[in-house]
Amino acid sequence: MCGIAGFVNGDGREADRDTVEAMTASLAHRGPDGTGAYARGPVALGHRRLSIIDVEGGAQPLANEDESIWIVYNGELYNEPDLKPALQAGGHRYRTRSDTETLVHLYEEEGESFVDQLNGMFALAIWDGLRRRLILARDRMGQKPLYYAELPGGGLAFASEPKALLKHPDVPRGLDRDGLARYLFYEYVPAPHSIWRGVRKLPRGHVLTWEDGRVRVSRFFPRPGDPRDPSPPPFDEAAARFWGSFRDAVARHRRSDVPLGVFLSGGVDSSSVAAALCEIEPAAGVHTFSIGFEDPSFDESAHARAVAEFLGTTHHQRTFSVETVMELLPGVAGWLDEPFGDASILPTHLLSRFAREHVTVALGGDGADELMAGYPTFEAERAARIFRGLPRPARALAAAVAGRLPVDHRNFSFDFKLKQFLRGAAEAPPLAHQRWLGSFSGPELARLFVDPPPDVEAEHAALAERLAAEIPGDALGRSLELYQETYLPEDILTKVDRASMARGLEVRAPFLDALLVDEVRSLPSGYKYGAGTTKRLLKRAVADRLPASILKRPKKGFGIPVARWLRGPLAPLLDRLLAPDRLRRQGLFRPEEVARRIREHREGVRDHRKPLWTLLMFQLWHERWIEG
Repeated sequence: MCGIAGFVNGDGREADRDTVEAMTASLAHRGPDGTGAYARGPVALGHRRLSIIDVEGGAQPLANEDESIWIVYNGELYNEPDLKPALQAGGHRYRTRSDTETLVHLYEEEGESFVDQLNGMFALAIWDGLRRRLILARDRMGQKPLYYAELPGGGLAFASEPKALLKHPDVPRGLDRDGLARYLFYEYVPAPHSIWRGVRKLPRGHVLTWEDGRVRVSRFFPRPGDPRDPSPPPFDEAAARFWGSFRDAVARHRRSDVPLGVFLSGGVDSSSVAAALCEIEPAAGVHTFSIGFEDPSFDESAHARAVAEFLGTTHHQRTFSVETVMELLPGVAGWLDEPFGDASILPTHLLSRFAREHVTVALGGDGADELMAGYPTFEAERAARIFRGLPRPARALAAAVAGRLPVDHRNFSFDFKLKQFLRGAAEAPPLAHQRWLGSFSGPELARLFVDPPPDVEAEHAALAERLAAEIPGDALGRSLELYQETYLPEDILTKVDRASMARGLEVRAPFLDALLVDEVRSLPSGYKYGAGTTKRLLKRAVADRLPASILKRPKKGFGIPVARWLRGPLAPLLDRLLAPDRLRRQGLFRPEEVARRIREHREGVRDHRKPLWTLLMFQLWHERWIEG
């Protein structure tokens, strides 16, 4: 895992090496083991290395045999052992054991279509000196980030994180107000947009080609018309086949020349990763990591410990206090150069920091929920269909009753779930799911902003309609595709990347192995969610491999007591960053609307944990990156 950066001058000027070295230096946290730069003619490439494969060799930027093609690359190529023999047989000479070199030679053979053959997580840049062409590519599920900015004179700059782009003198440093509205709606800024004016994200599964000052962006793995197998195997057979494929994926993901462990939350996803690894190598050699909290409603460490004891892994656990988590906040904006509203990034960072004391690579359970309908929102969708069928007076009565429930600030309390459900229950499924997940609805944004914001709900509906047209099938399949397009790459994978790379830890997701994803996508929706059971396929596959109690546990997520903190230890920070005078000077939000939410939350009238936290994280970002 690494950090990459670079640029090409559209007017042919010599690239300034000092600029690319400054860009690269800002990514030192992503690659603490080494740095490298290449500058020749109009192009400059920079790289920070976290050594995983071929620790002694494999330095980047790296070239082909005649140095006509150069690459910088962040990620892991899991099918590299399958690709390398054919390239060697074709006459390519390898100087390292690094998977990076396979990418260079594969590009020589296949051109831009080389990405079609890749099974991995990656963000890469290739400079083809003969054709004077720059190619950027991001993996199909969006596990690794890649930002870019078009420069005056037809040039282009790119980097793993915006902070590196901002080191280039021609990249503007300003807030994109439409990006801000999208952030408050989603709790992240979705690709291809960013919070920075003039900076864009390369969407997952896309290639950007720069040539002669022109930029072309295209998707490299087209969605099939209907991915489902017309003759699927029986459910039990499919579950057995899935487990074999998943174990193969875990085996591919464990390839490393440095110590490797497993994030273990005690949920079925991470527990399945640990179980598969224990079938591949002796359980005592499998190191699992979990953290706990002093607040019992947010602490799942006992479940992780139970799984570790059941499997026989070498388990590492640490309990953190509220004060420890709170201490992270001032520094979060330093390594989050886009605002991010998912509060679970804090415990994810603590877990990464803890694991990094022992290992350099960790396997995680990310991706299973989006592939196999694991979120409570899919259960809520069933209830919403019933709710939408009720007469209007009955729906109004339900809302009135919910409004009278006392506010309970515990994790996933009944009143929080019911009121969050009612925020979206009357809407069409794509918007309903987003209202359940997000912080602000479209009407709420209109009341919040001083100037009218873009219609983000209409944007979201248009995206859902486009995906539905590309993937015909049932409603669940379309919902899963929408989650894989938005929530998975922009929230879950962004969270894990930023939280882990801030500590120089590589986290891999075996559930997102390309071969496994294709297999799961081909199965009927009823194999994923049915009879009121989420992730049916996975739970059947691990039924005899994990404690029964783990399979029956409701999904809770990786939470922290945000609601209580906003009334207690975070209150002074909230008052400072959301003070009416400060908001008036900013000119973005209506002070009276923000003050109302703070007052209602403190008085226990309403639970505004999500919108207040999202606003707070934006203000921390704004103070650090715009004001600072």
